[in-house]
This record gives sequence, structure tokens and C-alpha cells, in this order.
Amino acid sequence: MREIAVVAFAQSDHTRHTDQLSEVELVMPVLHDVLKQTGLTANQIGFTCSGSSDYLAGRAFSFTMTLDGVGAWPPISESHVEMDGAWALYEAWVKLQTGEADTALVYSYGKSSPGSLRDVLTRQLDPYTLAPLWPDTVALAALQAQALLDAGLTDERELAATALRSRRAAVSNPHAQLRDSADVAELLGRPYEVEPLRRHDCPPVSDGAAAVILAAGDTARALHARPAWIRGIDHRIEAHQPGVRDLTESPSTRTAAVAAGAFDAPLDGAELHAPFTPQEVVLRRALDLGDGVPVNASGGALAANPMMAAGLIRIGEAAARIHRGEAHRMLAHATSGPCLQQNLVAVLEGTEGGQA
Repeated sequence: MREIAVVAFAQSDHTRHTDQLSEVELVMPVLHDVLKQTGLTANQIGFTCSGSSDYLAGRAFSFTMTLDGVGAWPPISESHVEMDGAWALYEAWVKLQTGEADTALVYSYGKSSPGSLRDVLTRQLDPYTLAPLWPDTVALAALQAQALLDAGLTDERELAATALRSRRAAVSNPHAQLRDSADVAELLGRPYEVEPLRRHDCPPVSDGAAAVILAAGDTARALHARPAWIRGIDHRIEAHQPGVRDLTESPSTRTAAVAAGAFDAPLDGAELHAPFTPQEVVLRRALDLGDGVPVNASGGALAANPMMAAGLIRIGEAAARIHRGEAHRMLAHATSGPCLQQNLVAVLEGTEGGQA
């Protein structure tokens, strides 16, 4: 296996609306930023992979337009996934493992503001039995929350404390969208969005983009003094129908974490893609994360949740902590689908003195 590391990470400011920007205009500054960090030019990138959703854009093959921001002429080696950018990163990681490239640019973006995100995301459900009922993401997350409450695995106060911790952590993140100075009692006094979830238990609708650069071996060492080496990465999927799953558990996350080596050594922190507060409870249990492991020091998806980019941002934020010397071993997680249906886990480690 080749050694592959994240050597650069950039993201946009995440906001409720970017009406004045096209997807290309949203992505281009992020691409320029991540390339500038490494000193690479577009023609020095061996492989490019993007993650986005045509459903958000409302037109087929919308991702081809953002290639204008990358520079697709002369022709480049390029691919795309109709998934969160974390899965685009996985494809790029596989590409570099083949030895066909030494560097990869991975980017993803989402503009959720033009339409009703809750309606759009019903299209990922089973088209015969669930999608015709139009159960939106908040309603499905409320079912998961109620299952946890009924099992005695959490309570509304703990969920409010999770939201408050995440949004207070976002104070130090200039790209975050939501910050909250309320206390738990005040949050619990607010009305339900979909019982038992209140507004603070749900992610904000966000427009945003993110990008990372991967590099292999000595190329990574040349590009960054402290690369964030991907020591393990894996993704798994669970049954499409939420009704046949135990929503209080996430066996796919556990399986992916084992395959990625998450339990092989202590962690300095974790970036969990948990758009809803009850999902953090499920993920913490699946990953054996106690109170001693800082979770979502960036604020997480509860502070900014750009669709199709929030998972890639978790990997980028974990890598950034390693780049800054704030951590040595980090776990990053990304999810897609209703109630944690699909889950990706990556373990990243830093090195000293350029030694792997």
C-alpha cells in the first residue's frame, strides 16, 4: 500500500444563501486557495475527483460546469461521484494507490438554498414504499431520536448540550455558519421542530464548498512539513429501508472503523459528520468515543452543513489539526442517506521531521 496524505485543505464561508454566486463562482476561490497552499498548478495535478448532487442543482450533469473552475483543457484525468466529497476522496485515494498518479485534487460543493432541501432529500428514499410518502430528513431523524429516548440511551437535555457544545466550538471557526450563546435551559424552552427534535437539534441549510489535495509518499513530504497521512479508510452501507434497521446502532460505522484501524491506538480527537444531535450519540457509541476524546472542535455539521461537502470538511478539519500540530492521530467520519445509512471512516496521523 502506498502512503497517501492530505497536504492541503480549504473551504468557503458557509452561509444560508449564495444567491449571487453560481456553483462555479462558489468553488473557484476554494480551488485557488488549496492549490496556492501547495504551490501546485492545475497541470501538476494527476487526478481530479468531485462530489456533488444534480438534485440540488436541478439539472443533469451539473458537475461538468464546475470543471470550468478547475481548468479542464488540456484534457485532465477526472471523475465525479454523486455523493459527499468524502467518497470522492476515497476514489482519489484508490486512484493514487494504483500508482497512476502522485497527486489528486478533491473538491465538493452544494447549494441547498435555491429549493426546499427537506423535499429534495426525500428522493434518496426507496422509490416504491417511502418516497411517495415524502418523509423528510427531519422527520426521519426524529424517529431515530425517539428510538434513542425510548431505549434510555439519551435525553433531550443531553441533545441540547451536544448542540450547544458544537455551536460554541464554532466560535473559533471563521467558516462556520451558526454560533449559539444560549444555555441548555433556554434551548429546551424553545418549540419543537418535529418532536422530539427542536431547531437546535437540526443542521442549518448551508451553501458551501471544500477541497483537499492528496499526495503520495515523497511527493507529500515535499509539499507539506507535516502531512496528515491516511493510515486507514473504509466505507460501509446498511439496509436502504430504515424500518429494518435498529436506529440506535450503526454497525456500518463500527465495521468501517475496525477496517480503518480506528481502535488500534488512542485518538486525539474526532470529526463526526452528525447533522442531527441524536446521530452523534449513535456514532459515539459505535466508535467507543468517551468524554476524553474531543469531538467536532470545528463545530461540526450542526454549525454548518453544506450538502455534499460536510463529510469532506470533516476529513479536512481533522487533517488541518494535524497540519497545525494540534493533534497526532485523528478520526474523521462522513455519512450519507437517511439515519446514518452510509458511513465512511478515516484515520489520519501526523509525523515529525518528514518521516512516515
